[in-house]
Amino acid sequence: MPSGQIHNPVLPGFHPDPSILRVGGEYFLATSTFEWYPGVPVHRSTDLVNWEPAGHILDRPDLLDLHGVADSAGVWAPSLSYHDGRFWLVYTIVRTVGSPYKDVDNYLITAPSIEGPWSEPVFLNSSGFDPSLFHDEDGRTWLLNMQWDHRDGHPSFAGILLQEYDAEKKALIGQARTILTHDELIEGPNVYRRDGWYHLMLAEGGTGWNHGILMARSRELTGPYELDPRGSLLTTRDVPDWPLQKAGHGELVETPDGEWYLVHLASRPVQTPDGPRCVLGRESCLQRVTWTDDGWLRLAHGDNRPRVEVPSPTGVEPGPAVPPAVRDDFGTPALGAEWSTLRVPADDSWLSLTERPGWLRLRGRQSLHSRFDQSLVARRLTSVHCEATTVVDFRPSHFSQLAGLICWYDTTTHYYLRITHAEGRGRVLGITVADDGRYHELPDAGIDIDAWPQVHLRARFDGAELRFSASPDGSVWQRIGPVLDATKLSDDYGDRLRFTGAFVGVCAQDLGGTRTEADFDFFELRELP
Repeated sequence: MPSGQIHNPVLPGFHPDPSILRVGGEYFLATSTFEWYPGVPVHRSTDLVNWEPAGHILDRPDLLDLHGVADSAGVWAPSLSYHDGRFWLVYTIVRTVGSPYKDVDNYLITAPSIEGPWSEPVFLNSSGFDPSLFHDEDGRTWLLNMQWDHRDGHPSFAGILLQEYDAEKKALIGQARTILTHDELIEGPNVYRRDGWYHLMLAEGGTGWNHGILMARSRELTGPYELDPRGSLLTTRDVPDWPLQKAGHGELVETPDGEWYLVHLASRPVQTPDGPRCVLGRESCLQRVTWTDDGWLRLAHGDNRPRVEVPSPTGVEPGPAVPPAVRDDFGTPALGAEWSTLRVPADDSWLSLTERPGWLRLRGRQSLHSRFDQSLVARRLTSVHCEATTVVDFRPSHFSQLAGLICWYDTTTHYYLRITHAEGRGRVLGITVADDGRYHELPDAGIDIDAWPQVHLRARFDGAELRFSASPDGSVWQRIGPVLDATKLSDDYGDRLRFTGAFVGVCAQDLGGTRTEADFDFFELRELP
């Protein structure tokens, strides 16, 4: 990339609802994780250009219990702040999605450093999602979140709530008050104080193609707020061919030299005959912003469309470029930060990196449709031109035992290149498909592999196309099954609410409860030219 340029997205792949913070000379960026565990990954940077993983915040069962949560529920829109020498994080755990209800719980935790240790969670409220904290100059702290209204004939997004938080009592105090309502859907509130104004940043229009960011301001924190007369600060709703779509949901950060940047989410669609689909989900981007003479926030380049290339802060030494991990040989006693599990932490009851050194051992548990105890580990796709390869040692003795390579969106939609057992044939390899809730096995994709010394599995993504292949030795490969539609692994396919992105990984099931073991020698995910 050119010197002095931020290239968007700065966090490619599933990194939605970004929250940004600067402490001294370091920037921290946290994102949503929904049903994936551990929750809330953090990346750090010294120049806003190069970002490196800094661990996950919600990495303990007392901080995060996702057992049984619905697809695309779980952790929504965490928000970081720094106050009184501590890091603060507020986050939502959503238990119910769809309508008319949203069963949500908002929590607060604090820590002396971004690495922790993070405190026990303080319950805040359940009135709505997208919480954030505002620490005012007088020392008082305030919670903002959107209000959800389930009633017939009322807007579900019923406005922005404000309520004071008492750190000594570890509780909200006083009455919650609605500080802004709007005919357009608004959520994701964040407040910034500057030049005697309280500036309220809002996500507007939902998280799809109509998404945007809207500003409002007031002389008093409690309002009344006036909306920006120019309309959306950021949106791509009127430019369907723009490279960064669904742009919205942001937060601000100021550099030590007084420059301002906006972090926001956006998606890069793949074009299909059925319309654009965003396989990589919602990604994190940065834009340079400035304040006008009359006190409104604007994108520095003049219009309200996000740019792929953005000037980096001036006078800052470039930080280290950290290349993404390509291959994991499973030589460490714990999973790397690039791996995620579904709803539950990786623990010794179902996963081991030490019982067979140099291998990842999974004990088969529940089916791929389960929202409870799956033995599945996966990585985000960060490009729609990539190839995932693994080798598995798996000796099933019953059709209820399965293991293999998974291309995943959620429990309703995924492609599975799996080994199982067939009576009279021994080990067989084939493809199962979950297509928006419809399960089937591809009849022309099954082959006998009982004589194979090893089973190498591969998934190749090429834009809208997904191809599986397999090999007994890692050298000679054969195609397994037809070309599949990779774009079904996206927010934009099917009738359900979907908020995550595509993952690829490995998994094992034992539907008889005997926990048959599957061992994986390595996993490689490399971007293709």
